[in-house]
Amino acid sequence: MGRRWIMTPRHLLFSAAALGRAALLAVLATAGATATGCSGHPAGSPASRGGQLTVPGLQERVTVQRDARGIPYLSAAGEHDLFFAQGFVTADDRLWQMDLLRRTARGELAEILGDSVLEQDAQVRGLGFGALADGLVARVSPPMQQALAAYAEGVNAWIAAHADHGLPAEFRLLGYKPKPWLPADSLVIGKLFALDLSHSWSLDILRNSFGDLPEDRRTALFPEASPLDVVLVGGGEPPPVAGKPASAALPQPEAYTGAWASQSVLRRALNRVGLFADLAAASNSWVIGGARSVTGKPILANDPHLAPSAPSIWYLTHLSAPGIHVAGVTTPGVVGILIGHNERIAWGVTNLMADVQDLYAETFDAAGRYATPSGPRAALMRKERILVRSDKPDAGIRTVEREVTVTRHGPLVFKTDGWRLALRWTALDPDASEVAAFLDIDKASDWIEFTAALKNFAGPPLNFVYADAAGHIGYYAAGRIPARASGDGTVPYDGATDAGEWSGYVPFGELPHLFDPPSGVIVTANNRIVGGSYRHLITRAWTVPYRAHRIWELLAANPKLSADDFQAIQADTYAYADATFARAVVEVARSQAALSGEWTAMAKTFDGWNGRASADSRVLPLAVAMRRVFVQKILEAALGADRAKEYQWPNRDTLIDQIATSRPAAWLPKEYSSYADLLLACWKEGRADLARRAGTDETQWTWGHVGRPVRFPHPLGELPQAGTRFTVDPLPKATEGSSETVNAGMFVSMRFVADLFDWDRSRQGIALGESGDPSSPHWKDQLADWRSVTTRTFPFSPAAVARAAVETQVLVPPGKGPDGDGVAAPPKPR
Repeated sequence: MGRRWIMTPRHLLFSAAALGRAALLAVLATAGATATGCSGHPAGSPASRGGQLTVPGLQERVTVQRDARGIPYLSAAGEHDLFFAQGFVTADDRLWQMDLLRRTARGELAEILGDSVLEQDAQVRGLGFGALADGLVARVSPPMQQALAAYAEGVNAWIAAHADHGLPAEFRLLGYKPKPWLPADSLVIGKLFALDLSHSWSLDILRNSFGDLPEDRRTALFPEASPLDVVLVGGGEPPPVAGKPASAALPQPEAYTGAWASQSVLRRALNRVGLFADLAAASNSWVIGGARSVTGKPILANDPHLAPSAPSIWYLTHLSAPGIHVAGVTTPGVVGILIGHNERIAWGVTNLMADVQDLYAETFDAAGRYATPSGPRAALMRKERILVRSDKPDAGIRTVEREVTVTRHGPLVFKTDGWRLALRWTALDPDASEVAAFLDIDKASDWIEFTAALKNFAGPPLNFVYADAAGHIGYYAAGRIPARASGDGTVPYDGATDAGEWSGYVPFGELPHLFDPPSGVIVTANNRIVGGSYRHLITRAWTVPYRAHRIWELLAANPKLSADDFQAIQADTYAYADATFARAVVEVARSQAALSGEWTAMAKTFDGWNGRASADSRVLPLAVAMRRVFVQKILEAALGADRAKEYQWPNRDTLIDQIATSRPAAWLPKEYSSYADLLLACWKEGRADLARRAGTDETQWTWGHVGRPVRFPHPLGELPQAGTRFTVDPLPKATEGSSETVNAGMFVSMRFVADLFDWDRSRQGIALGESGDPSSPHWKDQLADWRSVTTRTFPFSPAAVARAAVETQVLVPPGKGPDGDGVAAPPKPR
């Protein structure tokens, strides 16, 4: 979807395992499970998917075909049965993941996982996602309500048929059964995407805590523009620089440590379900018009980057019924298709990075009232009762009560003596649905219908790229972006005033958009997409535009492009940050080569390097290690060691590049007489670091050896013996570097190339496979294609689907089968 950004000071710990092993073992003990107590094949394994299955709740027959990757192709006589079957089939492959997602969003994980996730549940309950989703069901359109209800019916039909035998292994390991699926459960999952793609309140804290710095130093530390920017709307000039933060009576920087730590709890929750990614991840989407393609028709690409997980956060599906024919990916539990194409249009998305969260420092008196311009006001108080599984056998489940305080601005997200921070966030609007608009997108046939659907999109603002069979391409930045009465929301406001109130949202027609641009090219990659003449503030925290610029370069290098070219771009591993740094090092090293052999070795190492990341590269590890030391020394000299560790900014690398290439005296640490002395020290320390990590044999200093291994963690994968079935063997690092490459490696959750000349030549794939069961052949059968960036075609036309189908199952309502017995077929034994 897009790049996420989270403060990462030294006191925040992100574990690859979302739960501690001891906590999991304790939970298993209360469940009475053993490490070897679950085995066998899933009820939805290929052996059970042929023939005919009677399913109560259907109105007519539904045909389910599956191809060699296990992708389901659903064909129904009406939308009720189509979405019913989508729920049924998705549950067959991913039911425990669906349950994990809804429990995460509702704050109900402690009921099955115990005290280790209590704080996470408490924070989610504070945001109120569950209640918001429950209320949203009545607010979405009638067609969406019907689709949600049918989907839930389908999920519950699968649960009913497998409740006594055939549930996924995770349910049996943890000793519980799934609750019925509710229509609101499909909506609450959307709130997790909002949480993942909305990041600005932590950046507000950061900017405020640096407010004591001189203005020139602060401006340099928080760059908003880059020489590499690929601007779509409003000219290329950067926006006006933000002024000095106004921090009226706000806490001192040290007080924010707890606020950062509290947010880390939610980030760990996202990591568990495959929705959090660290600073090396991002997302790409681009489209070209027919004049730039070899076929004369548009080509569109998208690859959203999220946390690696087992199973994947995405699920490939093909849906067909009168009035709708669409294929692509959804998230298990979400109705319809989120990214893909229908018979007329294709679309992809990345995170716009919009600032949709503001903080307000609320002042409370001794009576518990908070200050407002009209006088003290009583806050809304509610109690959240959280069920918590005991880690002691036979102790059962206890109830823990947590009190939530809500002011006129929103819930309090952090408290300390004398002050509290309240959060206003577009996702907390009662009518804000992150997923409801996609049903209309799935059915749109042209730009007018597509943008009409986007007008109702109330999720985290996204860059939508578009192409249609008539040859048009387009772009729209859709979603709710606050219009503020004053200020820009980049630091916390004084909640006792009205200075930071929202006057509404940027009108849809004034959001950035393009249709058939003269260049015939549109690129988005979480970069700055608006220039100085655009009238509304989107954000000041754009991502460094390495990927966008690289994609633009590769597109510009070829006047006519094919789907193969698009796939090659998705595979590109040019490490912009490290290549830029290496060129700067070579420039200095050449001038110093006569002084020592170290300078000669440095120049020889980096001179002529192609800048590409690969598992066998021996240059990239040196560039990364040396640059890491350089950044540390520069920032510690400017900010001090503690503050340097807390400084993170999406566009920080723009500053580092500028310092490395222009070498300004103002940033040179005082202990070095020149940048040459500094770089020589970085060379020595970088090499020493590699020797400590990889040994003194320099032939072992390859990126695949020293880079972080690529892993796909499962929430139960840390369990001894029982967890081994969920383990995917790690892969060597072969992408990225100091910053993200176009191919972001482990963070690439899905790849999509839409060929509008022939939909059957479109390609789409996910990182592992369709199944959530490790014993299925479709648990990780897409991994090899994902690793080599050889995404397979995704058949679309009826003829192509028929050719690709390796199995066919017909779901029939009671009384409609040849036997007419109305009895659901029993699940296959595990």
